[in-house]
Amino acid sequence: MVKAPMIRWSLLFLLIFALVLVPFLIFGEQVEAWTHTFINQTHEHLVWVVLVLGGMLSLDVLLPVPSSVVSTACGYLLGFFGGTLTSLGGMTLSCILGFWLGHRFGRPMANRLVGSEELTRLERLNQELGDWAIVVSRPVPVLAESAVLFAGIGEWSFPRFMLLSTLSNVGISLVYGAVGAFSATVNSFLLAFFAALALPGLAMIVMRKRGARQ
Repeated sequence: MVKAPMIRWSLLFLLIFALVLVPFLIFGEQVEAWTHTFINQTHEHLVWVVLVLGGMLSLDVLLPVPSSVVSTACGYLLGFFGGTLTSLGGMTLSCILGFWLGHRFGRPMANRLVGSEELTRLERLNQELGDWAIVVSRPVPVLAESAVLFAGIGEWSFPRFMLLSTLSNVGISLVYGAVGAFSATVNSFLLAFFAALALPGLAMIVMRKRGARQ
């Protein structure tokens, strides 16, 4: 027999995933088409490129932004260093916004759905598995945004959240910036995607080993 807390947790997970996924299903194709058009028409307006691409990445937690395409475009249009910094800034702002939304609005909703005792369990789970959830999910669409929202809901340590998410964002932005800057076309981001998946996990393993030695 399925227990009531499990049903409530399932409902909460479905609501969070729906919040992130539904805009992709409804507006994803239009946003991606507009993104490609913008990339192809704005080579000479670098300030505008920084503001638009960085702004798109910063709203990734709310809008169906094709972040892999946008981050690669940052490197393609702005060069390696400019593209990396623009991607990093936008992704970091997105993490801050998502954490705040999870804490400000997601936590009261979760409290009504699952109760304070279950939220306490989520906080303990965040302490045990939160590092991996944040770092490994950062390059993965939908999971990245959901993990950030749940970090806010579970009242994760904000300084630690910012440290780990920023380190992961640095690695992802470096990879996408490099591929965008040194590739022949902006569409060649498949290699970047797989490298961005691997890099945060490797960084997390190194951090764990160092912590175990200390």
